[in-house]
Amino acid sequence: MSFVSKLAMSKLGRVALPAILVASLAVPALAHPGHPGGEAHDAGFAQGFAHPFGGFDHLLAMLAVGLWAVQFASRSGNRSSLWLLPAAFVLPMGAGFLLALNGIALPGVEAGIALSVLILGLAVAFAARPPLVAAMAITAGFALFHGFAHGAEMGEGVATAYAAGMLLATALLHGAGLVAALLSQQVATPVLTRAAGAVVAVAGVVILVA
Repeated sequence: MSFVSKLAMSKLGRVALPAILVASLAVPALAHPGHPGGEAHDAGFAQGFAHPFGGFDHLLAMLAVGLWAVQFASRSGNRSSLWLLPAAFVLPMGAGFLLALNGIALPGVEAGIALSVLILGLAVAFAARPPLVAAMAITAGFALFHGFAHGAEMGEGVATAYAAGMLLATALLHGAGLVAALLSQQVATPVLTRAAGAVVAVAGVVILVA
């Protein structure tokens, strides 16, 4: 039995999965200017790391990518999606961050972020399995908007340290999504993963109309 299977069947696994999935039910539509890190001071590593945790739109999109990656690997047998899909978010997110820092406009940022929550949630809810390249392209496109929003809100500070913290937090959130999906497949059924995707999609609708 693998480490993941042992963890999933343990009491810790049975508690961790519901906790992770239920956390996604609290979905207030937060505006980006209210996220931590938007003030024009002390924008260093710690503020960059905290920033993705300050808005449910960012949290849900990144967790959905992790969920989709495990789902994709399970249905296609291509385990490379476990790291390719998260990488397709993290790297373009850094590119979007650089666009904002250099004053290059990216139209429709708020709408793009809201759509990312909706579309990625629907992808998980319906267990979508397009070609991996297409899934990566969709993920990368949405990541640009998230990265741009982070960069635009940085304020004054050390851009390199802030970006490093932001990207590390993003990778950890993807990991949380991966663990949640793996646990759902071991502890119960993949239906839990799809249900979590449906919750994310509903949140996307709320954010769009808010």
